[in-house]
Amino acid sequence: MGIRDVAYRLYARRLETSLSPEAIPRHVGVMCDGNRRWARSAGLTDVSGGHQAGADKIFELLGWCREVGVEVVTLWLLSTDNLMRPDGELGPLLRIIEDTVQELVAERWHINPVGALDLLPSETSRVLKDAANATADCPGLLVNVAVCYGGRMEIADAVRSLLQDHATRGTTIEELAEILDVEQIARHLYTAGQPDPDLVIRTSGEQRLGGFLLWQSVQSEFYFCDAYWPAFRKVDFLRALRSYAARHRRFGS
Repeated sequence: MGIRDVAYRLYARRLETSLSPEAIPRHVGVMCDGNRRWARSAGLTDVSGGHQAGADKIFELLGWCREVGVEVVTLWLLSTDNLMRPDGELGPLLRIIEDTVQELVAERWHINPVGALDLLPSETSRVLKDAANATADCPGLLVNVAVCYGGRMEIADAVRSLLQDHATRGTTIEELAEILDVEQIARHLYTAGQPDPDLVIRTSGEQRLGGFLLWQSVQSEFYFCDAYWPAFRKVDFLRALRSYAARHRRFGS
């Protein structure tokens, strides 16, 4: 082990010991951005190599989250807009997502797919739904796998579900308009029953939300990291937690 490796480990350890257990976010959302740019910067002609490197990074992140006591992690792996990518890129990416989810099942993580799964190819949708069923009783960290996810679509789906629910009970539109509130909509979101994200991390240097957890992130703290997702390190994660712990959360005030 070289001097640089030793210094890195010491620094990571110092960051970790400086974190108070009371200041650890319960729910961390991660926008896993920069796989293609990482692949190009690494000289790879096939960007699927970047997607695979990004998939491998997921397992490291989950280990870090479990170590510090995070309860819920939401990983944005594929947006609804990503379905418009060329078949030559989308197909391999979907296969990587399927393989990754099956590995997460094998490791007994509690998987909860979030997104418009019925818009996905049947095999990808089946893998995600099977993962949810197979790990429903797994204890510990809950992993929301956001595939074919868009914040606006989630809100539209929640409202549609709410309307259908009330229609089956015979509620009129006028009656619903009188009683409708934000809590009723929240109960129909993909993440219903979960705590909202305390911290949202976006890699690759981009500083925009891009439609990620639009409803749930209204009170979230944000941390933007310049590293591409496959190059995201434990010290980057710990710095995000340190930044979160140092903030005075005003919850909209």
